[in-house]
Amino acid sequence: MISSFFMTLYSVFLPISLPVIAGGLLKRFKGLETKTLSALSLYVMSPALIFETLEKATVTSGDVAVTVAFCIMNVIILWLLSTCVSKMLGLSQPERSGLGLTTMFTNSVNYGLPLVLLAFGQAGLDKASVYVIVQIIIINTLGVYLAARSHFSAVKAVKSVFTLPSVYAALLAVLIRMTDAALPDGLETGIGMLSAAYAPLALVILGAQMMGVRDGSEISTVSRRGFWSGMAMRMVIAPLVAWGILTALSVEGTLFAVILVLSAMPAAVNAVILAEQYDAAPRLVSMCILWTTLASFIFLPVLIGVL
Repeated sequence: MISSFFMTLYSVFLPISLPVIAGGLLKRFKGLETKTLSALSLYVMSPALIFETLEKATVTSGDVAVTVAFCIMNVIILWLLSTCVSKMLGLSQPERSGLGLTTMFTNSVNYGLPLVLLAFGQAGLDKASVYVIVQIIIINTLGVYLAARSHFSAVKAVKSVFTLPSVYAALLAVLIRMTDAALPDGLETGIGMLSAAYAPLALVILGAQMMGVRDGSEISTVSRRGFWSGMAMRMVIAPLVAWGILTALSVEGTLFAVILVLSAMPAAVNAVILAEQYDAAPRLVSMCILWTTLASFIFLPVLIGVL
């Protein structure tokens, strides 16, 4: 167990930590702004990665069906649990929304995809890509609802999904697979170059965002009940719920490991963007993002070692 933990740290988390540290240092000493880099990642490199992965992925229709079923069941159960916990603790409406965002949405893109690639190889990344697409759709619909509540627009939420190029990249990849078409070699090479650049850029952005969260939030301004409930829900309850659902669905092997690890990731960085936009306790969400990410560097190697 101990040897497996240190082996995972060395082979998986050491490579990941280097660009994360670089991003944090650039933010701290050079004032790196991540807005442009995030746009580059979201609108160019992430779609390239999703397209290339899904086009060549060795995933079955059964894997896709199980992944979709898991995502729907998981988000419903976590939503109900976060609502119950919020009411039991007497949290304010903004904190309830913030707790829901922290509990249900994980950093499966910037952090999860590079981690899965290093830990489980291309086979793991193939299966993770389906999970990520479903999560992108959920966070841009249900996520907007949870953050906005009183001024939620269902039409706006649905439209927001179709502004994301990753969705179109996924649809194009599926179409190419169904028709047995092939892209020109030069285009495939270009997409491959963009795809390969995704992981290091995403991790640099993560490091800079973590440093920004640290500088912009103070624990003294955050409800301690909200903060600790967010930590417990994301790092303890959510992985246990995921494990139970996967067991109930009789999922095994690489698919089980990949989905469980992605479900146990720290809180999604995108959650604080929604929280700030709709005043859903952004400081609470920011602190949970920072500390769940730091805690994940201990928790996730243990989980991967067990798997």
